[in-house]
Amino acid sequence: MFTTLLIANRGAISCRIQRTLRDLGVAAVAVYSEADRASRHVSAADQAFSLGEGAAAATYLDTAKLLEIARQSGAQAIHPGYGFLSENAAFAEACEAAGIAFVGPTPEQLRTFGLKHTARALARAQGVPLLEGTELLETLEAALAAAQRIGYPVMLKSTAGGGGIGMRVCRTDPELAEAFDAVRRLGQNNFSDAGVFLEKYIERARHLEVQVFGDGQGEVLALGVRDCSVQRRNQKVLEETPAPNLPAGMAEALCAAALELARAVRYRSAGTCLLYTS
Repeated sequence: MFTTLLIANRGAISCRIQRTLRDLGVAAVAVYSEADRASRHVSAADQAFSLGEGAAAATYLDTAKLLEIARQSGAQAIHPGYGFLSENAAFAEACEAAGIAFVGPTPEQLRTFGLKHTARALARAQGVPLLEGTELLETLEAALAAAQRIGYPVMLKSTAGGGGIGMRVCRTDPELAEAFDAVRRLGQNNFSDAGVFLEKYIERARHLEVQVFGDGQGEVLALGVRDCSVQRRNQKVLEETPAPNLPAGMAEALCAAALELARAVRYRSAGTCLLYTS
């Protein structure tokens, strides 16, 4: 067990992690931008270090600063919380290279699941049910041909990132033609990856998620199904668990699919498998 852990995040996320660390008897190291100096997560921590002035890119996302603070504080592990560096494979690798445990998935797992098209490829290889879709599409002509094969409506998706960014429902060839370059630009500008692909769009579907937790040795637990169907601009607004009014056997089938996917990579840490059902 670690004796000291650095939390590479801020605000309520850091405070929640600190509460658990206190229960475990582990010292918490907080970091903060100067704008957050008076935040509760700073005063509540056992140690707190400034990341300096500036926006997130110059503070909470500055991996060199975070690793130096971990060294100064004696932290044996870094917890990224969620958002910020939590899905950054390069940061996870930098932690390992510095001899500091990254509290999250392995770099390889972050790369596999960090891009939607590689996650789809793994799911397909494991026989996990998938919406009909494509690999990455290099040209508009390829996208139009694929949409005719799949059948409209389709969802054009950026393979990278999240938060509802880079997703566009297309119902006709002209709509897809208009969206193609726009979604590619969104992916490049927000996630430094212009890759896009198509999936069949289900008009009236429930957005369900299975929470999983793996030990990195092949053992994985499914911790239930939550309904995240209440959304605005493809961004979740409300989550409810257990997901209500599912058909008999549906929750068990969803959990089985999520476990199959997680076991295939000997998943480590907490994770979410996103599924849709009509």
